[in-house]
Amino acid sequence: MVALESTILAHGLPRGDNLRVGREIEAAVRAGGAVPATIAVLDGQVHVGLDDAALEQLCTSDDVLKLSVRDLGVAVGLGLTGATTVASTSALAHRVGIRVFATGGLGGVHRGASQTFDVSADLGVLASTPVLVVCAGVKSILDVSGTLEYLETLSVPVLGYRTLAFPGFYLSDSGYAAPWQVDSAAAAAAVLHARDRLATDSAGVVLANPLPADRQVDPELHDRLVAQGLAMLEREGVHGKDVTPRLLEYFHTHSGGESLRANVELVLSNARLAGEVAAEFVALQSASQ
Repeated sequence: MVALESTILAHGLPRGDNLRVGREIEAAVRAGGAVPATIAVLDGQVHVGLDDAALEQLCTSDDVLKLSVRDLGVAVGLGLTGATTVASTSALAHRVGIRVFATGGLGGVHRGASQTFDVSADLGVLASTPVLVVCAGVKSILDVSGTLEYLETLSVPVLGYRTLAFPGFYLSDSGYAAPWQVDSAAAAAAVLHARDRLATDSAGVVLANPLPADRQVDPELHDRLVAQGLAMLEREGVHGKDVTPRLLEYFHTHSGGESLRANVELVLSNARLAGEVAAEFVALQSASQ
């Protein structure tokens, strides 16, 4: 099985596109050879896997909260509805034994974190949750170098998929190197399996899967929108968990459709790759029993 987060559907994509893309993401996991399990909290109940009616509820409701790990107990206790982030999806996936998770981009260390202490909960959860996360790196509004350094400190290995260039979400290359490269889903699964056998730590694994260079957002357009978006966040006083959805909204509005196109393509690519890794991992588990 492959876990899928729901924040991208409730907060990362425009209404109307989100339901269609949610179905396409699940189909991409199936095409990779695995079973998709989109995770969300609906009316105070944790759902690991959504039927089409639940997926539609998530994508069309106006009162869907954004839930990190710290928020799960509150939402469940109060009977609320919320979409799960990378951190909460990883934690819930681990809770039910799902080892592979697909998302768009990983959270990380924010710029200026030495003063604000703004570091995504994604990183802390990965440090203690043995789930392999397939992503397109981190968004370039973050401190990419600081994020990679922090992942090293937390003993979370970062694997570049067929590359040693760590991707920057909309960009194929963030300008920083990935420490390791794997060239197939089987190789990524072998890393996860070997870590299980060694049992030396309980951290997860990041598998960074870049967009092809000819499918990335034009770097000049990207850099201009990042500068404008950061200035907008400063003017509006946006911080914490509200940063990513607000910035994605800004990109979608000002990129002429390019950021939405790239966002959908990278998520579908990650979902397909995650399905392949999950299938390979199960085969390795079976062979070793």
